[in-house]
Amino acid sequence: MLHVENLIFDYPGHRALNNVSLVLERGTITALVGPNGAGKSTLMRLCAALDQPFSGTVRLDDLDVHANPRAAHRRMGFLPDFFGLYDELTVRQGLMYRAAAQGVPRAQRRTVAEGAAERLEITDRLGQKAGTLSRGLRQRLAIAQAVLHEPTFLMLDEPASGLDPSARIGLSGVLRNLARDGMTILVSSHILAELEDYSTHILMLRQGQVVDHAPLAVMGTVTERRVEIRLDFARPVAELRKRLLAIGGIEVLSCGVDDAIVMSDPDPSTRATMLAAVLAAGLPLASFAPERRSLQDIYLARMKAATERPPLRLVGPQ
Repeated sequence: MLHVENLIFDYPGHRALNNVSLVLERGTITALVGPNGAGKSTLMRLCAALDQPFSGTVRLDDLDVHANPRAAHRRMGFLPDFFGLYDELTVRQGLMYRAAAQGVPRAQRRTVAEGAAERLEITDRLGQKAGTLSRGLRQRLAIAQAVLHEPTFLMLDEPASGLDPSARIGLSGVLRNLARDGMTILVSSHILAELEDYSTHILMLRQGQVVDHAPLAVMGTVTERRVEIRLDFARPVAELRKRLLAIGGIEVLSCGVDDAIVMSDPDPSTRATMLAAVLAAGLPLASFAPERRSLQDIYLARMKAATERPPLRLVGPQ
């Protein structure tokens, strides 16, 4: 789908991207994460053919986006972190104007505009001026403008910035639906818990280089050899660690007031024996399951490992 090869981009006195290569598969939602200044927005602008790389290529299917930027823009949508809307236009007018800018024939513009509004669930706002919309609805309108021409590739830079929790949940549903329709999506955000709700892959950047790029399914969100034990918080247990160790055969890695992480062989019969022993000990068990690591845990661990590597030396003209 999207192929980035050996991408290098320099700002005066600073290398923003250093030999970045990656492939985004069709229908995936990739979370683009990294510290401030890692090169996330620069990568998006290069993929959108808004900046010219020092070297390297970006291909959207068989199309070189920098050799054919107008053709590339017909196949992609891009919503930057800071976007503008025509506040005096109604939602319908704004969408129809964008349809015209995308080259949609006049006879089809109203249908295309209303279809995009329906997809983003803002049909009831078609007659309302953009300037009167809430932040969440403005975000939906901006995404509707970015996808009304049915792009195969969509980039969103901090799409949930400033949204309330319910608006973020709604945005997650919208992105999952777009991916289900076959759209490939790249989302940059610092809100890792939100990205975890809908992303299929994660792409980590640090100092302009790729730290990791993999499906979340293989990133270790489930830890096979560690079990999380949670107790009924309404029935506190004194000295939980001591009670667990007294069972025998249990290695306690960490322990709180009503929860603990223990080591366990992933074999189902071994897990069943351990579960039976915990219940027989009279502990008020609420859950017994493999430990799950959040996207934030994975991100912090990967970034710490990357920080501890020897720094890359760039050799250039003296």
